[in-house]
Amino acid sequence: MARSSVSPGSSARRVLRTVGLSLLALLLAPGGARGDQARSSALSRAERDFLERHWTRPIPPQGQPPGRATEVERSLAPESCGVCHPAQFADWKTSLHAGAMGPGIAGQLVEMARSDPESARECLSCHAPLAEQQSVIAGPKGLVANPRFDPALHRAGLVCAACHVRRHERFGPPRRDGSLVSEAPPARLPHNGATRTPAFLRAEFCSSCHQFPPDGFALNGKLLQNTYAEWRASPAARQGLQCQDCHMPDRRHLWRGIHDPDMVKSGVEISLATDRPRYRLGQSLQATLTITSRRVGHHFPTYVTPRVVIRAELVDGAGQTVTGSVQEQAIAREVTLDLSREVADTRLPAGGRLAVSYRRRIERPDLRLRVTVTVYPDHFYTRFFESLLASGAGAGERQIREALEATRRSRFTLYQRDLPLS
Repeated sequence: MARSSVSPGSSARRVLRTVGLSLLALLLAPGGARGDQARSSALSRAERDFLERHWTRPIPPQGQPPGRATEVERSLAPESCGVCHPAQFADWKTSLHAGAMGPGIAGQLVEMARSDPESARECLSCHAPLAEQQSVIAGPKGLVANPRFDPALHRAGLVCAACHVRRHERFGPPRRDGSLVSEAPPARLPHNGATRTPAFLRAEFCSSCHQFPPDGFALNGKLLQNTYAEWRASPAARQGLQCQDCHMPDRRHLWRGIHDPDMVKSGVEISLATDRPRYRLGQSLQATLTITSRRVGHHFPTYVTPRVVIRAELVDGAGQTVTGSVQEQAIAREVTLDLSREVADTRLPAGGRLAVSYRRRIERPDLRLRVTVTVYPDHFYTRFFESLLASGAGAGERQIREALEATRRSRFTLYQRDLPLS
């Protein structure tokens, strides 16, 4: 983990690439919650054993498909899965899982694959985890070319098979009626049927990528990736709500989160109140914006990438901001670009509440109070990509620029209200 400060030149480029890829790996680190799984009394032994086997990283090669398998069944491409599962495929295409090998990580890996192939391979264990997605594999004397490498599958990111296929066998959740076994014999079913387990419906299934182990990378005594632990301490966990209940409603493969305005609006409640309905010149305005994390099952926001900004200001009749009236407050876990220290952590725990007060003397007529809450889902990456480009992004520059523009476009207004004051 790079911890040096960022300065122009080749050393800075190495630091930035290492930090960026490290953060990507941190956010999707394999096997992170196994210690918690072993202590979770709610998990059955069978479910725990399944998860241990299922999330071995890197995922081993699939090997030879069954002799009776059709061409579609032999394929690991998500498009092939979509032949029989069009709804799931359509959802997946819109998801961040489908973008796991987008220009941000792909641009960084161009240089990383040359300078530090082992670290690049580590990143791919989450972003493109199938053995068939790896251009190199471990050999007796180090990394060697992978004869099974599929470049198109590599670019597809976190594909269906990463969760649902092992050695060409299919795995999935119980049927909607709760049954695990089909009445028809496997030989009569597509791809010989599927092994079904309730583990697919458990938060622990997601924790293999969304939780660091207790001795994992931490800043200020707090794990950098701690979403599963945040959920375990939440009202949602006490109510029996799993990650899938919010992020895969009705079993849809959307995984909506901080990038989706409707998803964020459904999780928090925002209200604005003033101490009186109208003000005269010379009186003091006192307003309070309250944000309650009512239905978010982890910290709001989780991770170190997003930033939520509350802005209050006075505006005149022409809609112009009154000089000196702006007040801003962030909800985020702010860390330095080199991940060497935590600057601040103002996030709301699940069920938490934040009240922000705004006080100003009314010295002009026809003023309005404007309060805006803006979400920057990719705040860290905007700054990171800017720094990487400033110091030199190497052969991946075009992709990094594309990723930077995408991070800048991802922001959205969560809440805005104008209150007349006179």
